[in-house]
Amino acid sequence: MKAILGRKLGMTQVFTVDGTLVPVTVIEVKPNVVLQKKTNETDGYEAIQLGYEDVKEQRANKPAIGHAKKAGTAPKHYIKEVKADEMLGYEVGAEIKADLFKAGDIVDVQGTSKGHGYTGTIKRYNAHRGPESHGGSKNVRHIGSLATTGRNNGRIEKNTPMPGQYGNVTRTMQNLSVIKVNAEEGYILVKGNVPGPKKGLLLIHTTVKPVKEFNAPELISYANTSVEEELEKVTETIDAEIAEAQA
Repeated sequence: MKAILGRKLGMTQVFTVDGTLVPVTVIEVKPNVVLQKKTNETDGYEAIQLGYEDVKEQRANKPAIGHAKKAGTAPKHYIKEVKADEMLGYEVGAEIKADLFKAGDIVDVQGTSKGHGYTGTIKRYNAHRGPESHGGSKNVRHIGSLATTGRNNGRIEKNTPMPGQYGNVTRTMQNLSVIKVNAEEGYILVKGNVPGPKKGLLLIHTTVKPVKEFNAPELISYANTSVEEELEKVTETIDAEIAEAQA
């Protein structure tokens, strides 16, 4: 499994050369540093420890500083251990950049969902409101009757929807397509949405599903041409497809 840490920047959209709009999430991927390498001989399993985002030494404790110095780097804000079956070639101190993945890869993205605090059942489980007509009911947004399960009357069953903490849990979006990778500017474009708020920490890793790759679409590039030229190319492509369909 290949894996790298990044931050969610937000969503935008890109266009393919045939004019198709693709909604994508922009993930900032700064270089990850290998802080530790675990092997079967020393630890009983194989894994590598990734560090992400530097921390000033005065804000880190001595064990964290010493651990980072073994890799020849500064203390890290985030440390994550990942399975190293496909990354055993990296040694301690090596930098892993966004080009670990390429356009056409299928990945899973793990993050922490937005926290909503303590909420009621309407927001937490999409429950219905109580009756509001004639002002006869005081139970509009309350949970209502609970212990009414027939023979078990008086006993609240397990997994009954009730108010409580909503969000702020680890979630993984599977089978997401990598649309573009730019290691120089440090970002990855992933089709669709991913868990968490903006600036939230993400772990991008190879999907656990059987299909690992797909044919990545060619995107419109605005690097060396004007927007008008690119729009003209898209229009010509669409016109050609319409003419072919009508023939």
